[in-house]
Amino acid sequence: MNGKTEAIVRLDGVEKSFGAVHALAGVDLVCRAGECVGLVGHNGAGKSTLMHVLAGTLAPDRGTITVEADNLTGSYSVSLAQQRGIRCVFQELSLCPNLTVAENAHVFHGSLRGWGWRKRSGELIIRKLDEIFPGHGIKAGDNVGDLSIARRQMVEIARAFTVTDIPVKLVILDEPTSSLDAVVAGQLLDFVRRFVAAGGSCILISHLLGEILKASDRIIVMRDGKVVAERPAREFTRDSLVAAMGSVAKALSAEDAAKLASKRHTGEPMARARSGRQGDEKELRAYRGEVVGLAGLGGQGQTEILRSLFFSAQRRNRNASVAAPVALVAGDRQNDGIFPLWSIGRNIGIGSIRRMLKGWLIDPAREDEMAENWRKRIAIRTPDMKNNILSLSGGNQQKALFARALGSDAKIVLMDDPMRGVDIGTKQEVYGIIRAEAESGRTFIWYTTEMDELKNCDHVYVFRNGCIVADLARDELTEEKVLHSSFAEAL
Repeated sequence: MNGKTEAIVRLDGVEKSFGAVHALAGVDLVCRAGECVGLVGHNGAGKSTLMHVLAGTLAPDRGTITVEADNLTGSYSVSLAQQRGIRCVFQELSLCPNLTVAENAHVFHGSLRGWGWRKRSGELIIRKLDEIFPGHGIKAGDNVGDLSIARRQMVEIARAFTVTDIPVKLVILDEPTSSLDAVVAGQLLDFVRRFVAAGGSCILISHLLGEILKASDRIIVMRDGKVVAERPAREFTRDSLVAAMGSVAKALSAEDAAKLASKRHTGEPMARARSGRQGDEKELRAYRGEVVGLAGLGGQGQTEILRSLFFSAQRRNRNASVAAPVALVAGDRQNDGIFPLWSIGRNIGIGSIRRMLKGWLIDPAREDEMAENWRKRIAIRTPDMKNNILSLSGGNQQKALFARALGSDAKIVLMDDPMRGVDIGTKQEVYGIIRAEAESGRTFIWYTTEMDELKNCDHVYVFRNGCIVADLARDELTEEKVLHSSFAEAL
């Protein structure tokens, strides 16, 4: 990339505060045509706030916004950003769940009007989905609310890149692969490189550092609302990137790996569930103290089996059974996880109401004590746990859901790809907590789209087409076996 290429967008000295919280403290940012800028940092570092400023959904308290040499400070807005070809895919998806895929594309493009707009809108979004995600399986008439979170994310991404009367110059992707499996994520990153090679510009925010290193031309590291490092991607390694973020890269130690030897024994499982077609069913089993991983491509039945286990605790499912109380860490936190009108502390404490009772009422002191304990233990970035849950960044909201489950009395914890938008430092802390809790007898059943996370499991089941197709003990687990099982039918 030519360093003299004219900037599409330039931010200078941007500041933004929310009460006592300084989300941005004098940030400079330049985005040029023909480059992908990787943006990394821990949860609460200011990344998403910066993108909201760039997308026009937040006005900065100080600083200037320049778009293609025009100073737009003071007048910058969402509509003006879109008129200038700046699009954003936010971490919390913005599709209308009660509309179809075609209708959601129409909302984004006012020029699609008149007779036949629905057909033209559907053709537009499906062409882009075909280009980015071959084999996506989405139809223009599908109701968005009926789609899986992965497919909703695919629609949102494709919509951002669609073009009618205004060319797309810069697309901001905030954790775009957080709900996508490795294959679909690879399709997106390949498209991003093609888009950039054709003269477009992208900002890629991701906690998956391999993605950042693979797709970016330049990487910016943020910490505590400031840019602390910026240089070409080729000058970073994974370890140096983690160090710049203020963490230490930790590999699974030999001692921890030894503890992950499969714990299968002749006793009764803590949880069991049947999967597959009638007559060809296979059983998932999870024993006391095990961390059981669910692998395979997205949408192959992993979430469904977690739900069957969760509802079996309420005796509402015949295909699954559990022998102890169950807690669920949802991957789709907005729809299945948080209570948006409640405080952070109350969102955590809802899983432990009995322990906080004083007589017939919840004791506020006990509720506050529990919330503060988890704020410190899992590093939830907030000055006050009484703040609304939506005041947190997406990754910190996810930490609150972990705290709710881990702080409860549940002996079985179900995790539905729960690390969406969680920074690498927190992931390492959570992995340690999971191992410690498993050693004390807690059972975890963990669906994840990240191969690296499967290395923290004692036993792994691979799913394909709603069926268990591989049953791997810890010493049998390899990436090759997981991928072969995921694709074997198509080979």
